[in-house]
Amino acid sequence: MLVIPTHTAAEAAGAEVAVLPIGSHEQHGEHLPLATDTVIACTIAEAVGAAHPVLRLPPVTISCSHEHAAWPGTVSISATTLFHIVDDVAASLRASGIEKLVLVNGHGGNYVLSNIVQQSTGLALFPSGECWDDVRAAAGLETSAYSDMHAGELETSILLHAHPDLVRPGYETADELAEDRRDLLTLGLSAYTESGVVGRPSLATAAKGRDVLDRLVEAFGDCLDALERSRIRSR
Repeated sequence: MLVIPTHTAAEAAGAEVAVLPIGSHEQHGEHLPLATDTVIACTIAEAVGAAHPVLRLPPVTISCSHEHAAWPGTVSISATTLFHIVDDVAASLRASGIEKLVLVNGHGGNYVLSNIVQQSTGLALFPSGECWDDVRAAAGLETSAYSDMHAGELETSILLHAHPDLVRPGYETADELAEDRRDLLTLGLSAYTESGVVGRPSLATAAKGRDVLDRLVEAFGDCLDALERSRIRSR
């Protein structure tokens, strides 16, 4: 299903940038697995690693999914714990000579990652919200980023392309929208959807998933450029 990084110590010694996929373990409706966000983060990391000289790290598979707690199987850690995991990984990499780390985030609820990058030197968050907007438009996705929050057109398309065996039948009729979610963090997602889906997975295609990944690989070059500019300014 996922390709685990197999860099040797010698290969790692020459790396300047490491990539850490961060997923989650939470419900994704009836048609996608609990590990969807981890699978997507690893798929993105694998794609950019094939095109750019980076050291791919194994994923963080559990993160901040508290808004999904109403569904069985969802497991969360605190934002504080996730902060310390990333902070420890970055410190360990610096000790071995790798000064730059890209967090490939697969779960929108990991808000703390933005603060980690905000207060750190040599860290980047990928894809950014703006990057996702550009990629979605270029790949021809029909649902807006806000409407397509969870287990919708984007996530289903990526898995249809990269891991079609993980997409269960029924996504074609699983659409559910919740355009007003102003109290999401207080009430949890179950206040807005019965199925756990917020989006339109019926619009998903493998071709859209392929185009999304292709565009992300291109956009990753801009992320690396920003990291380099940040490093120069910090001197």
